[in-house]
Order: sequence, then C-alpha cells, then structure tokens
Amino acid sequence: MSSELPSRFLTPDDLVDMFELPSVETVYQWRRKRTGPRGFRVGRHLRFDPSDVRAWVDSQIGEAA
Repeated sequence: MSSELPSRFLTPDDLVDMFELPSVETVYQWRRKRTGPRGFRVGRHLRFDPSDVRAWVDSQIGEAA
C-alpha cells in the first residue's frame, strides 16, 4: 500500500486493490467480524475514510511488531 491515500472516501473495491485481497467479500467479512477498518454507509453503499484506513493499517503494523 502506498503511503499516499486518495482524499476521497474509499470503496470496498479500492481496499481490494490496495491490499491485493482475493475478493470484495473479504472486506465484507472484516466488517461483519469487526476486524477491518471502520466503514460507514452512504445509502446502501459502503465507504471508508482514508484516515480510518491508515489508522487501521498502523494498528495492524503495531500488533505485528
């Protein structure tokens, strides 16, 4: 993942591309299990704030260290 995240809200497909995940279903599993980055709904669409994604990545790196 690059250190620069887009300034717009991210979609589940963006996370699939960023983290090279097998499918968007992985993102939805993270959400159900509450293990992934914090997301929110805009109507029926799931979105992620880039700063929340960065905070989640940093927490994952901290746990791994």
